[in-house]
Amino acid sequence: MELINLILRNIFRHKLRTSLTILGVAVAMLAFGILRTLVGAWYLGVDASSAYRLVTRNNISLIYMLPVAYRNQILQVAGVTGIGHGIWYGGIYKDKKNFFAQFAISGTDYMDLYPEFLLPESARKDFQLERNAAIAGKKLVERFSWKIGEVIPLEGTIFPGKIELVLKGIYKGATRSVDETALFFRWDYLNEMLKKTVPAMADKVGWYMVQIKEADRAAEISQEIDSLFRNSLAETLTETEKAFQLGFVAMTGAIVAAIKVISIVVIGIILIVQANTMAMTARERSAEYAVLKTLGFGPSFLFVLIAGESLGIALMGGVLGTVLTYPGSIIFHRQLQSFLPVFEITGSTVGLILAVSLFVGFAAALPPLIRVSRMGIAEGLGHMG
Repeated sequence: MELINLILRNIFRHKLRTSLTILGVAVAMLAFGILRTLVGAWYLGVDASSAYRLVTRNNISLIYMLPVAYRNQILQVAGVTGIGHGIWYGGIYKDKKNFFAQFAISGTDYMDLYPEFLLPESARKDFQLERNAAIAGKKLVERFSWKIGEVIPLEGTIFPGKIELVLKGIYKGATRSVDETALFFRWDYLNEMLKKTVPAMADKVGWYMVQIKEADRAAEISQEIDSLFRNSLAETLTETEKAFQLGFVAMTGAIVAAIKVISIVVIGIILIVQANTMAMTARERSAEYAVLKTLGFGPSFLFVLIAGESLGIALMGGVLGTVLTYPGSIIFHRQLQSFLPVFEITGSTVGLILAVSLFVGFAAALPPLIRVSRMGIAEGLGHMG
């Protein structure tokens, strides 16, 4: 207990310097926590992927569409238990700044492939019965203050014209990691409009979401589906949902790598700051350490004294940084909620922040520990600060 009291007194002997160091560590840990959460959010779609879902798209690129006639052929493949098709709409809601995911889907058969989407049965029936019905995620509804029955106008960008949808249901995620920021509406409603305005774009879909019975047959079923359309005008590429999502992440791999590098640089910077603080402290207390050696206190005692002080400062900064990470993540997410549907600080991130803080504290204590252990008593007593 006396040793702990001594360490605490040493920590706050220079209150301003200690406070600034703690604040510096806190800001660095705040930045580190936000950056690590950002990386996690980038991979959220990959982590949420199901091993029982395959994605069939055009072999050339996702921007090229597939005939809707492929649906029945895929459904006849052994091991396929469900199928739905969808296409990215990309319309503008009132203002170009109001970006959010918009999918024209085949109907409730598509929603059935996602048990993590919780939708009331009444909303499910309305969506299936009414051509211009729409379903939106809870967070998206809260963002625009929509209500059931509200008309949602969307001006097409990829597809010409304007559509008006009626909100009939609000889905929630079964877990906190489920995306609740998407809008779904009926593909046949869009298709009817395209037949009148741009017939060449009608009867086409962006992808097929395929449900399979056995996850370990994913590769076999994928090959069988692709073989059906080999040498056709629209050859297909079928892959697991995880591989499909990883393809999107790969497109931004340089950004993710840069974020990871920045998070490491942040740690390096605060390590230098902490090490500088501990080096100044050790120089100022050289005479005190020499006196302790004279009184018979060994290297282990000095190790605990110096390391304890460094770890204490770093841990205080880490705890403060962890506390600040929660409001910081909320502010950060508000600016990027259109692109990052889920952005939450996890327990693993908190643990990582505290672990990094302890590492910084220990690493920063090593140089003064080595110096004090090698310092002679006479040298220490002769040090004037």
